[in-house]
Amino acid sequence: MKKILVTAALFLVGFAVQAQDKFMCRNANVYFNADGPTEKIEAKNGQGASVLDTKTGNMEFMVALKAFEFEKALMQEHFNENYVESDKFPKVVFKGTIQDFSKVNFKKDGVYPVQLKGKMTLHGVTNDMTADGTLEVKGGSVTGKSKFTIKCSDYKIEIPSLVKDKVNNVVTIQVTAPYKPM
Repeated sequence: MKKILVTAALFLVGFAVQAQDKFMCRNANVYFNADGPTEKIEAKNGQGASVLDTKTGNMEFMVALKAFEFEKALMQEHFNENYVESDKFPKVVFKGTIQDFSKVNFKKDGVYPVQLKGKMTLHGVTNDMTADGTLEVKGGSVTGKSKFTIKCSDYKIEIPSLVKDKVNNVVTIQVTAPYKPM
């Protein structure tokens, strides 16, 4: 009986350690800014989802486009209907890897600079992407942060000539993802 209890305890400890190899986030904050010379255009979304595998450095990130909130309702409507066509292309997906993964010690608190490399799919277009960021390890949790830019034209998002002076083709994106062990 004692051997069965010890075996069961070791199995559970092993399962708990293995489960901590993957971290998940369901409330990542994504902010974007596409200000043009005459118009403030920004939105936020607190519903990004991500999985981070601390054994392999693989990472996946997804955000629903309709969850972006704008200051003006009309901007939100134009964003969803005219620019990203969120009914047809409902989400943005990034699948990639932490390139300098060996520099991150997930067992030691600290802030680690990282570079992500992978593919991002937006508006039905998939492009290679590289972004710098940080992973902060603190008390068994991980927070990922990154700031990068994309070009609307690279994802076949057309900006009508009527508003080209209001909407920037280069969009700055900031992501903060608080991960918890799965």
